[in-house]
Amino acid sequence: MKEVLADISNREDVFKLVSAFYDKIRADQFLGPFFNTRITDWDEHLNTLTTFWESSLFLKTKYYGNPLEVHIKVDRENEYGITQEHFGAWLNIWIRTIDELYSGETAENAKQRARKMSTFLYLNIYKSRPGNQ
Repeated sequence: MKEVLADISNREDVFKLVSAFYDKIRADQFLGPFFNTRITDWDEHLNTLTTFWESSLFLKTKYYGNPLEVHIKVDRENEYGITQEHFGAWLNIWIRTIDELYSGETAENAKQRARKMSTFLYLNIYKSRPGNQ
């Protein structure tokens, strides 16, 4: 019998998800280099991303960053090397991490928001590249 997992219900749950997800990302040979060479303060990054996802899922906190701007800069710094495959791998790890930890309406919402976000980010990164404006 499969264990019934709780849903994502508060900031602590979001932090647990974000932390477990980035543990996988940092160890991933395909995605890790994008993060491990750029992020120097992982505690700050995890806190920022926890605030982002808490804001996205519960609409009770306010996130003030600009993820698109950051991703465009990372793409440029990596010679425009971010591909659809990178976003696909990122999304697969995100969904797998959620499925390992949580189930329920908010967990499904987190997957759906990540799908939309990955598509939005990749399309806008691509449009921002020289010759694509």
